Amino acid sequence: MSGSNPEHTGWFTDLDPGDLDAAATAISEGEADRPQNWPEQAIRSGFATDEDDYYDALHEATVHATREAVTARETSSDTQLRHSIRAMDDAERTANELAERLAEWAGSLAEDSGRDGVDRSTENLGGVDGARAVAEWTPQSPAEERVVSLAERIVDLDDERAELRSFVESHAPEVAPNLAAMAGPVLAARLLSLAGGLESLAKKPAGTVQVLGAEDALFAHLRGRGSSPKHGVIFTHEYVRGTHPENRGSAARALAGKLAIAARIDHYSGEYKQSVHDDLDERMTTIREREVGE
Repeated sequence: MSGSNPEHTGWFTDLDPGDLDAAATAISEGEADRPQNWPEQAIRSGFATDEDDYYDALHEATVHATREAVTARETSSDTQLRHSIRAMDDAERTANELAERLAEWAGSLAEDSGRDGVDRSTENLGGVDGARAVAEWTPQSPAEERVVSLAERIVDLDDERAELRSFVESHAPEVAPNLAAMAGPVLAARLLSLAGGLESLAKKPAGTVQVLGAEDALFAHLRGRGSSPKHGVIFTHEYVRGTHPENRGSAARALAGKLAIAARIDHYSGEYKQSVHDDLDERMTTIREREVGE
């Protein structure tokens, strides 16, 4: 908004006082080159009857604008990706915990040779695969009915985890193409989740990206109760996990630095940039060549 004409510089210019959406847009997108007496201008222009009326309208417009901004942020692509990776991890953790409980319970009911012709040996009851085996039982008692029912729920939960992973793997490259290509879709989604979104990740220094997911160890170090962590969740990346322990710190720093750059490219341009990936590959080749010479 230009400040050249005092009668027509306010956010309220040409607005219907009852149009809350338009007022919210004016608040969100408007600007002024210098402060002015907005209440007085609003009254002179006929937008408000008095100063209280102006501030009431301003309050309604700013609250509405804030709600719209929150809604846009919560429905954004990277937010949905963060929710999906968290749900995937929750589903996996819950399925595994229930599978442990199921193994104990089913083990107390299992027979070496089931009357239904299904193998019920306790050796096959562990983990989610064990739950899938139990789900094939034909219940012979009320207790077995409950065990089989629980096994079926675990199987359903694990199937949902797999569906969520598929969503993450297909969605991450759309949200952050460079980050997903460099880190892999699942790790990219975890980094976004830990950072609080793509914009937040893009603004973090490489050193912070390097230890995302290792906050407990970092705080313990800051309190003098442990060594400084070399890496956080990026340890799952082959470039860190597959590097000799003595060189993992260098590998983690190199990877974190390029991940930070990839996040910035994704946030500010969204275009895939092959050169940043080539730079990382070259750096990792140099780091791993040290192992050959040792």
